[in-house]
Amino acid sequence: MENIKKLFKSVFMNDPWNDDWSDSEQLNNYILDLAGNRNSLSIGLYDGDELVGVSLGSIMHWCSGTEYYIYEFFIIRERQDNGLGTLFLTEIEKYVQKMNVNHIFLQTEREVPAYKFYQKLGFVELEGHASLVKNV
Repeated sequence: MENIKKLFKSVFMNDPWNDDWSDSEQLNNYILDLAGNRNSLSIGLYDGDELVGVSLGSIMHWCSGTEYYIYEFFIIRERQDNGLGTLFLTEIEKYVQKMNVNHIFLQTEREVPAYKFYQKLGFVELEGHASLVKNV
């Protein structure tokens, strides 16, 4: 858990995200929200003993089949842009196919490099879908 939080902060508290995860209790609760549910599927990528990538998601059963919904996918900053993310997602695809998963679903922002990365790997935008949020 501590390694996941450390890697998460090193990625998402820097460009291009610049998220504020300084509240360690909030971060801990967020990671537990993603990794602690009944259908969670959290996968780590290691280089020896070093955690270099993480996928936090869950298995969702939908009318069109079973999905792996990725909430967070991240690679250590020093190793980005060298094929590690592609390798990791390829291995994830192989792994979830054995679980009879037929879709991988994720969301990202259009203005960040991750958008083009996912497109390069065959992810497409769902037509007619929108992400909505309301501050309360």
